[in-house]
Amino acid sequence: MSSEPSPVMVGRAGELRALADAMCRPPAVVLVEGEAGIGKTRLLRAALARLTAQDRAVLLGHCHQLREPFPYGPVFEALRDVAGRLPGAGELNPVTGALRGHLPELAGALPPAPQPLDDPRAERHRMFRAIRALLAAVGPAVLAIEDLHWADDGTLDLLRFLTGQPPAGLAMVVTYRREDQAVARPLLGRAYRHQPDTSTVVLPLAPLDASGVAGLAGALLERSDLPPAFVARLHERTAGIPFVVEEVVRSLPGVQEPDALDRMKAPLLLREAMADRMAGLSAAAVAAVRAAAVLCRPATERLITEVGGDPAGLGEALRAGVLHEHPGGRYGFRHALAQQAVYDAISGPERRSAHERAMAALGAMDSPPLVQLAFHARHAGDTGAWLRHGTAAAEQAAALGDTALAVEVIEGMLEDPGLPGAGRAPLALRLGRLAVTGLSHQRVVRLLRHVLREGFLPDGARGEARLNLGVVLSNQGGDTAAGRSEIMAALAELTGRPALAARGWAGLAMPGWGTEPLARHREWMARAEALVATADSPEVAAAVLANRASFEMIIGSPDAFAVAARLPAGHPCTEVRREAARAYCNLHDSATSLGLYREAERFAERGRRLAAETGARYPAYLLDVSTVRRDWLTGRWAGLRARAAALGELATETPLIAVDVWLVLGLLAMATGEWDEAAAHFQAAGLDAPDDRYVPIVLAAAGGMVDLHLARGALDAAVAEAERAVARLRRKGVWVWGAQLVPAAVTALAWGGRTAAAAELVDDYARGIAGRTAPAAGAALEAARGALAAAGRRHADAAAHFARARAAYDALPQPYAAARAGEGEARARLALGDGGAVRAFREPAERFAELGATHDAARCRRALRDIGVEVPLPRGRRGEPHVLSRRETEVARLVALGRTNREIADVLFLSTRTVESHVATVLRKLGVRSRTQVAPPA
Repeated sequence: MSSEPSPVMVGRAGELRALADAMCRPPAVVLVEGEAGIGKTRLLRAALARLTAQDRAVLLGHCHQLREPFPYGPVFEALRDVAGRLPGAGELNPVTGALRGHLPELAGALPPAPQPLDDPRAERHRMFRAIRALLAAVGPAVLAIEDLHWADDGTLDLLRFLTGQPPAGLAMVVTYRREDQAVARPLLGRAYRHQPDTSTVVLPLAPLDASGVAGLAGALLERSDLPPAFVARLHERTAGIPFVVEEVVRSLPGVQEPDALDRMKAPLLLREAMADRMAGLSAAAVAAVRAAAVLCRPATERLITEVGGDPAGLGEALRAGVLHEHPGGRYGFRHALAQQAVYDAISGPERRSAHERAMAALGAMDSPPLVQLAFHARHAGDTGAWLRHGTAAAEQAAALGDTALAVEVIEGMLEDPGLPGAGRAPLALRLGRLAVTGLSHQRVVRLLRHVLREGFLPDGARGEARLNLGVVLSNQGGDTAAGRSEIMAALAELTGRPALAARGWAGLAMPGWGTEPLARHREWMARAEALVATADSPEVAAAVLANRASFEMIIGSPDAFAVAARLPAGHPCTEVRREAARAYCNLHDSATSLGLYREAERFAERGRRLAAETGARYPAYLLDVSTVRRDWLTGRWAGLRARAAALGELATETPLIAVDVWLVLGLLAMATGEWDEAAAHFQAAGLDAPDDRYVPIVLAAAGGMVDLHLARGALDAAVAEAERAVARLRRKGVWVWGAQLVPAAVTALAWGGRTAAAAELVDDYARGIAGRTAPAAGAALEAARGALAAAGRRHADAAAHFARARAAYDALPQPYAAARAGEGEARARLALGDGGAVRAFREPAERFAELGATHDAARCRRALRDIGVEVPLPRGRRGEPHVLSRRETEVARLVALGRTNREIADVLFLSTRTVESHVATVLRKLGVRSRTQVAPPA
């Protein structure tokens, strides 16, 4: 397998450095080992390109797959271009004259040929000495021999001679595939020993990992933002073999989606490479390889034999590297595209017969693998068996809680044009029921819309399919407007199915979505409960009860816990327990917003357990992302940015359900002075389309954006953002959702000259949260009152309100909010001339620093400096001159983000000259010359 090497190389930094270093430190012997397509040639060329010294000869030779190899041919090929580097003939070792007949290009530069010897062994030894002497005269030099696995015995003997006592200026590099050696033995002989004065390096090249595949594909496509799902699928299908990655990427139709990889055929060069490798196998080995290709996945020796393989042939295919051993005593291809290339080369009748044999062998097992049986039945042309096994596989997966597999099986059947019309309706309905609990939605939406357009579903079934489409669009897809439109249309088609209609009304009743006031959501919930009372469906009853519990909790109702206690967590039906899992995950999210963290943890434990039992991936993911928000609120910031970013990557197909993640990333960026990043994350959290996003998070993101505008000194923008968000909060009427908005909005309105509006907001907020179980809202009310008093220069009132807010936040706990309230109290006390203001400032400064809120900590330190108190930061560890101090780490992070010295000074409340000094120190300690070379500190 070979092709022109890619112009890019990734994932080989260590190997490249080791190879280049060895080339520059002769004498050296380097063995580069790896399977076909792994990138041996590309690595060698990249290392040679690093040789900048003009006095170093580069001698390249190649072994070829010939039936009668030319002895010593690769070495002679490498030596033909050294004429310009040889000394005069009189200065060369006379023994080099023995090469005249083999290197006519050098005849004029070589001494006279010596007399022939009668002993062939002596003649060969003189030849070896002559080559060694010629290489010594050329040095310093790099002799690179590629594809040594195809070398003849004479060439191998010559190289063993050279490595045993290499010339002082020679670095010798050989590349080879272990699986293609004619005989399994050390290439340089059993007697080869590493010479004490020779650098010996062995570089086995492994396949690229997922990040390496992403780098290579991104470089080829000139994109740095490839979807993680696409990269994962590309890595899976290519096994990380660089050649295969390159050929697949070059063959793509321009769409970087996982489905595009599944639809494409094996690239032409890969098909030709596999055909070439198959041509060198015996008939028995070919039969084993073809049987493995038909089975599609790694299989046991017995199964391969029953499908048409041969035990002896299997061993040959393994030795040749065409097949590979997988865990569990199974055998198959290195990657899916190799399997596809072989499969496509089998004739249709042979494939059908092999699939029939596979069905017979698999069906005889004690526990027949239903998914595999469905696959082979489809390809054998047995439609009845395909539909029977596929349906059974989906039902079995759903019963075991593997909803993702059940959805995948049904999706594959519905997308197949060979599926009979009579079998489509029940599968489409089953797909919709399962999809509402999964994460993937794009294919589901496409298939359900196609089924609805076909028009073969009766009204009741049509309404159910449309209802499920609406739920998936609203939840997984995040398209609330389109989802609600489908749900409303479905309700008109479900007049004769009250249970399903109840599910639809209960979905609309959730107040976190849409622009309707809370009263309208109450009406819809009442409709749902009235309908479900007339229906005999434990699953739908559980769904409506789950929504009622979620409804009560999200509005801070004192009755929420009593309703939650009725959830059927122990019901024997999986579908019923799945609804309970969804409810607990919703309850965790709402309790987190309300500041009920102990209760939230209990809901999370129950929800996570039930979600795992029932295969409810969508609620489980929502639980994970809302846990990230709880961690931010409760001060568990260590590693939080990385955890949040990782969860965001999981939602590449459904980014709108990760709004908690974007909110937390925005708040973390805000706390470290990363203004542009914070604004972008707040937009992604819902401010980009607030009427279509989850309202509690939209309001929290709006609070973050108001704070961001205030920090930047953009008071007018802060007031405008506050007015828009407060109008949304008033319209919805669920005041407990304002905990992260109202204090910031009051601050902006009051300092923006809208004192009356700020006071009205405080009064409305106090009335709105009265009687609600929402301790976070209570703490926020005190913070808002403190902000209003501070703006009115009622400093004693402000200090008292902020002190009460700090105590309330500490009790929750919300350490960051407590520190913000403590800072407000300190500023009020400073305005009063209170001697305790210094200590009041020190406490929040220390809290901010412990959390990692560097911007907030710097603001407090600046206030202390302004009143004549210095707060020194911890310095780097003594004896470690390259370790950055805390301040230098803060500066390095902002430099890595591309901030100017002026911007860094604004964020850290320093002078520009001080920042210039810190930047110079950072560059010196990191050993780099440019700001662009500074990487974000770990």
